[in-house]
Amino acid sequence: MKETVLILGGRSDIGLACAHAFAAEGHPVQLAARNVETLEPARADLALRHSVEVSLHEIDALATGTHGAFAAGLEPAPGIVICAIGALGNQTADEEDHAHAVEVMRANFEGPASLMAVFANQMAVRGEGVLVGISSVAGDRGRAANYIYGSAKAGFTAYLSGLRNRLAKQGVHVVTVKPGFVATSMTEGMDLPPKLTARPEEVGQAVLSAVRKRRNVIYVRPIWRVVMTVICAIPEAVFKKMSI
Repeated sequence: MKETVLILGGRSDIGLACAHAFAAEGHPVQLAARNVETLEPARADLALRHSVEVSLHEIDALATGTHGAFAAGLEPAPGIVICAIGALGNQTADEEDHAHAVEVMRANFEGPASLMAVFANQMAVRGEGVLVGISSVAGDRGRAANYIYGSAKAGFTAYLSGLRNRLAKQGVHVVTVKPGFVATSMTEGMDLPPKLTARPEEVGQAVLSAVRKRRNVIYVRPIWRVVMTVICAIPEAVFKKMSI
């Protein structure tokens, strides 16, 4: 029987796309989110369309004290955990709204890192498993346009890198996914360049492929690796004068 896949952030477009990609391959799916009962239509659709078992699980990423009990209560324990939790926020507004800026940073780093830590320990004891973290190209270099969101994603990327290094000898693999722009409800209304913008389904298939091939870090659209290499190479003296 194929491994059960837990989707943390199962309400998100990327989370649901990952659920469909793995369910189509015969993997049972656990969808986890806040107010998870509202995902019943999505659960029923996944189960009917792919003929796999799909269950719903309540989780609050920011309630870090509950994460241990949440993981321990899952039956069966997931063999693959995909963390698609995050919040884009609004850079301009969040510069003035300190409380919301902190919430954005917690939603993109503290909560996801806490959950991954719990499952990392669980998998290390078993000596097997795969952890997948959806990070962002925004974490490759801090930019004025999105440094609140980007700094949290940078922390998450570094955290995943450390987990990968720690768990490599314990039979657990860690994948870091950097999607770039994705046409989701979170980015609706934004003017996104088509060549740099993926569909959620594209991300789901990229994650499935990365897990199969035991990739370490992937950019969903390879052009982003080139774009971010160029941006990261700009000298700081020049970069701080730019508006990007």
